[in-house]
Amino acid sequence: MTEIVVSARSRTEKGKNVNRRLRAQGLIPGVLYGARKDAVPVAVSPKEIGSILRSATGENTLFDLDLGGSRRKVILKEFQVEPIKGRLLHADFYEVALDKAIEVDVHVEVRGTPVGVKVQGGVLDFVTRELRVECLPTDIPEKIVVDVSELELGKHLRVSDLQVPDKVKVLTEPDVVIVHVVAPRAEEEVAPAVAEAVPVEGAAVAEPEVIKKGKAVAEGAEAEEKPEKPERAEKPEKKEKK
Repeated sequence: MTEIVVSARSRTEKGKNVNRRLRAQGLIPGVLYGARKDAVPVAVSPKEIGSILRSATGENTLFDLDLGGSRRKVILKEFQVEPIKGRLLHADFYEVALDKAIEVDVHVEVRGTPVGVKVQGGVLDFVTRELRVECLPTDIPEKIVVDVSELELGKHLRVSDLQVPDKVKVLTEPDVVIVHVVAPRAEEEVAPAVAEAVPVEGAAVAEPEVIKKGKAVAEGAEAEEKPEKPERAEKPEKKEKK
């Protein structure tokens, strides 16, 4: 495995204006968390973090964060993305111990065409796309593959049916459905068109109802920086906000 090193620098100032200046310099703010250690505010290159997110292991990639010549083994804990153009706004990191198990979410990938779809005319419903697992940082699987080729109409695969590496413990409940093949929905009958009513002289005409649209998200919206506090080593949580 190729070693990945991301350069970081510590920062002391906080606030939206400071973060805007950082981004103008080609950096984004972030926080380095670790067990039994104080959180450290940092600044990193969004290009380097973006490359990690686009890699095969994605947000579960194990890499070195080089902070002033001191390297820390970390994974991405959380990141924030600007909703319009998809630019990274903030990234948090979690320092891990290579000999201590952690909990992460791993993507599920479906392979094959089910018999229930190809022969019996059903539709594959992909229900659960991520699983919570526990393992050492070096044993985090890239993904969990589910072969659905033999799945018939009306049948399903649960977490308990999956095959995972011996060093990986699945924490998601075993009876949770991953995929199933269902019958296609019958086309809804189109209601007969109602004949246009002829207006009666002198009758009041109802005004059409106006449907209001929701407020759009502003393109220049700033991500709020979260309070800096250490997290428990055994359960780092990661959420992508889009």
